[in-house]
Amino acid sequence: MYEVLIIGSGAAGLSAAIYSARYNLSTIVLGKDFGLASEAPIVENYPGIREIQGLKLIQEMQEQAKSLGAELILGEEVTRIKREKKYWLAETHSEKYLGKAVIIATGSRKRKLGIKGEEEFVGRGVSYCAICDAPFYRGKVVSVVGGGNSALTSAILLSEFAEKVYLIHRRTEFRAEPILVDRLMNLKKEGRVEMKLGYIPREIVGTDVVEYLHLKKVDEEGVEEKLKTEGIFVEIGEVPNSELARNLGLKLDEEGYILVKEDMSTNLEGVFAAGDVTTGSNKLKQIITACAEGAIAATSAYRYITRKYQ
Repeated sequence: MYEVLIIGSGAAGLSAAIYSARYNLSTIVLGKDFGLASEAPIVENYPGIREIQGLKLIQEMQEQAKSLGAELILGEEVTRIKREKKYWLAETHSEKYLGKAVIIATGSRKRKLGIKGEEEFVGRGVSYCAICDAPFYRGKVVSVVGGGNSALTSAILLSEFAEKVYLIHRRTEFRAEPILVDRLMNLKKEGRVEMKLGYIPREIVGTDVVEYLHLKKVDEEGVEEKLKTEGIFVEIGEVPNSELARNLGLKLDEEGYILVKEDMSTNLEGVFAAGDVTTGSNKLKQIITACAEGAIAATSAYRYITRKYQ
């Protein structure tokens, strides 16, 4: 029996674990991966740390949580959460864990393009993680699809390895932070990045590996372009990992995010949520907001347990 079950081992889950352990609550973190924060090539907006790789930051959080007494079970996916009398039961493929309160911090996953050839070439030219795969494209021509922070960060990283980087965005302006746009413009001047604005991907083509990406001009009917590329990095946003929450009976918004109150509580007593899977922080999907929500969720869980069980 644990006092707090934390489902998800990304920034929100680990922050919750740190705070929960500091409240002297017996705490376990169950997570199948390290979350999207671990895939960030570089993190420059986490206060107190000028620059750090996302994976390194997550690993530091893991060590901090463990040093405070939290138990971490990584690489094991929770398949179901259900009520067990007055407690909560989390099931994996091999174990069951009982707790007084649950914090769901399952994060989000990369949104896919949904075009022909995408699934076929995953791992053979199609990637959703620049920091994982950039070294494989040294001296090659690659494409990044997207216009937000993740897309520009990936394009900047890839420019250090690839011969040329195409950045494809359906709009004519980027949604990224100005500092990233400025860096991108400098790379454009150097000829390392070429922008394809106002285009959308239509089809990925190749034999054994990716060879071409078919593009369509958004505002010009019938205008298409065949772009020769050896790698395609997809950075068009995220989808919440809220399947567990839905099956548990938590209320979600129209996009599938868990509806939370200011204290990160949900519509079920004893169940809290934090991070990218929630509607919290005005859906500002940043490491710092995920950590803040994790801290709030753990504090709310502590107050709930103190009130209900002591």
